[in-house]
Amino acid sequence: MTHVFWDTNLFIYLLDAHSQFRTPVSSLRQKMLVSGSDLVTSTMTLGEVMTGPRRHNHEPLAQQYKSAITQVATIVPLDERAADIYSSIRASHRVKPPDAIQLACAAAYGVELFVTNDEDLHKLRIPGIHFIVSIQTALQLIH
Repeated sequence: MTHVFWDTNLFIYLLDAHSQFRTPVSSLRQKMLVSGSDLVTSTMTLGEVMTGPRRHNHEPLAQQYKSAITQVATIVPLDERAADIYSSIRASHRVKPPDAIQLACAAAYGVELFVTNDEDLHKLRIPGIHFIVSIQTALQLIH
């Protein structure tokens, strides 16, 4: 089984009916289901996805998003192991703290693919993550 970590932006694209990336992300999810790939994300993603609805005082929608994600994804916490990896990433690379948290959680879990549209992250080599790729590249890699 392939473990595929989705950065927060993929969930945002999927939830936003007007996003130009909604169709490719939906296609990626379908390919993952067919191939038996495991969807992985972090507790930070969960928090970020719920922020928009809460900003607009829409608690039921925040809970709906939380429920939808927790039902389909493995949620990785920023635990002690991930914090150690986070520290190494921040010491070695010029990466923003939220990105380093995502990468650390993915590396702690040991994912094959980390999918993000953040091109600055694509060039990084992080132990514990085989490849950091775009949505389009992930679509080509998952069979």
